[in-house]
Amino acid sequence: MMKEILNAQLIKLDLAATDKESVFNELSQVLVDAGKISDQQQFVKDVWAREETGNTGFEDGIALPHAKSSAVISPAIAVGISKQGIEYGAEDGELSTIFFMIASPEQASNFHVEVLAKLSSKIIEPAFLASLKAAQTNEEALALLTAEDKPEPVQAIASKGFIIGVTGCPVGVAHTYLAAEGIENAAAQMGYECKVETNGSVGVKNAPTAEDIERADAIVVACDKQVDLNRFKGKRVVITGVKKAIKDSEQLITQALEAPLYQGDGKASTTQSTTSPGGTGKDLYKYLMNGVSHMIPFVVVGGILIALALAIGGEATPGGLAIPQGSLWNKILDVGVVGFTLMIPILAGYIAYAIADRPGLAPGMIGGWIANNGSFYNAEAGTGFIGAIIAGLLVGYFVKWIVSFNYSKMIQPLVPIMIAPIAGSLFIAAVFIFIIGAPIADIMETMNNVLANLSTGNVIVIGMVIGLMQGFDMGGPFGKVAFLFSVGLIAEGQTQFMGAQAAAIPVAPLGMALAAFIGSRMNLFEREEVENAKAATAMGMVGISEGAIPFAARDPFTVIPANMIGSAVACVLGFMFGLTCSVAHGGPIVVLLGAFNKPVLALLAMAIGVITTAAVAITLKKVRYNKAKKEQAAQLATN
Repeated sequence: MMKEILNAQLIKLDLAATDKESVFNELSQVLVDAGKISDQQQFVKDVWAREETGNTGFEDGIALPHAKSSAVISPAIAVGISKQGIEYGAEDGELSTIFFMIASPEQASNFHVEVLAKLSSKIIEPAFLASLKAAQTNEEALALLTAEDKPEPVQAIASKGFIIGVTGCPVGVAHTYLAAEGIENAAAQMGYECKVETNGSVGVKNAPTAEDIERADAIVVACDKQVDLNRFKGKRVVITGVKKAIKDSEQLITQALEAPLYQGDGKASTTQSTTSPGGTGKDLYKYLMNGVSHMIPFVVVGGILIALALAIGGEATPGGLAIPQGSLWNKILDVGVVGFTLMIPILAGYIAYAIADRPGLAPGMIGGWIANNGSFYNAEAGTGFIGAIIAGLLVGYFVKWIVSFNYSKMIQPLVPIMIAPIAGSLFIAAVFIFIIGAPIADIMETMNNVLANLSTGNVIVIGMVIGLMQGFDMGGPFGKVAFLFSVGLIAEGQTQFMGAQAAAIPVAPLGMALAAFIGSRMNLFEREEVENAKAATAMGMVGISEGAIPFAARDPFTVIPANMIGSAVACVLGFMFGLTCSVAHGGPIVVLLGAFNKPVLALLAMAIGVITTAAVAITLKKVRYNKAKKEQAAQLATN
């Protein structure tokens, strides 16, 4: 297979690239020159799109950028070697030196997986990598890459036993097959027969049968994604992350052979062998990202449609921007509102799904809906995305606990489709209505009273309070209280409060968009966040603060403080500049509609707030990035 997709023309032994982007450009040009792709720009775009789902930089200096693309004329692989090494974002923190760029035709869905599986048997061997880097000519490198694996000599002695492996990574490509190769090689060297199930992007392959499991001496589960573990009940099992199997498969097999018997239902007789590979923090991040990734399309669709409807069909009224009833733009607005309404339940639902699988999905979405609808617990506004995260986590762990019990054979089929979803839905409803709801309603009433008491005091203080509330939860209860307070004062002829808050409303989405555009050049933001920034920009221009939610849900401890500080700055400046606004809305669009008394100063207050948010976000990201690098370097030094 390698001989069909690789030739000397597709190998470059001395890459000139100095960063990730230039690697993509240089290797894609090699593919263009070889007649393998027709549109370099489109192919590179598709490679970046794949990169958004997970970095393809791995250990030992290996990087495997790849994409399915309509620009690919015929399947191929371009190989590049960097003498100096390139910062690619590899998982071990080291520079990447060997790059395999796989170009797969759009219709050939399994091609890149087959290539990666083939490559895994070679690149897992340090001796092969050293030989490849030492190659002096393209022909020499080609011979190494296309050489057929020599079959292992048949062992004269009987097998010591039978080992089952299970591998799978979230993306389901490179790590899955590298780990499988590692387990197979280690088992063979130890004298064991082996069968490895791969949970890859093309589905489950080589799954062990009931007979295989019955005769297995031990099971090595090296996965960073959910797989069925109950089938291994009563067997010796070790559970770890996929990367561990790439490096230490022999040690894992030894641990598995000595492990206690697995008890099933997500529990083992001891936590030593079943500890999650990434630790609690990494697991929580994985759950959170599952919710965020599914929420983003709803944020983008809802936000963009609302933005278009308001920008083109909106008219300034004392009650806010209004679109004439029955108009085309009013229908588009309604569709956008549907997207925005669904984004919070989707966030909660898929966080719960990541924890408890399908039984957690329905109660998670129901919990997110309840969390975002204050009428369930007599509050003026729901808890927004923060409540959705809480609901998703609570439901997920509760449902996971519910399904962990040993039910009778008659009841067991009903657990995932009836018992767990109903119990989870009632549980989260009770939590919000009877436990969380009342304090939220009381907090909102208290905040409203605080604002009323401050309204006759120092404008800087009231500006800071309103701005901090506006930037905290981007459409959640804190922001809603401040907004409704300002709206209520418009009817009394006090439009300066709305003027100041209207300047603060667009700061969060525009500030985070600016931070993403600038910070991506410093490797502080992922490419997916840069794409989100484009939608956030459109939403910020028409005063939709929810455009910043994907950033806040991904990294709340950086984004929320940055949003609060920037929004407070804009709001204080709004009071100091003497801004007034008679329209219950915010953002540059309100300036264009003539609702501000001082449009230039209004834009200036917004701009300063946006720059402040971006600067704080980038600074906090940089501090955390440098701290992580130091900790990683220290860990490598100790190892």
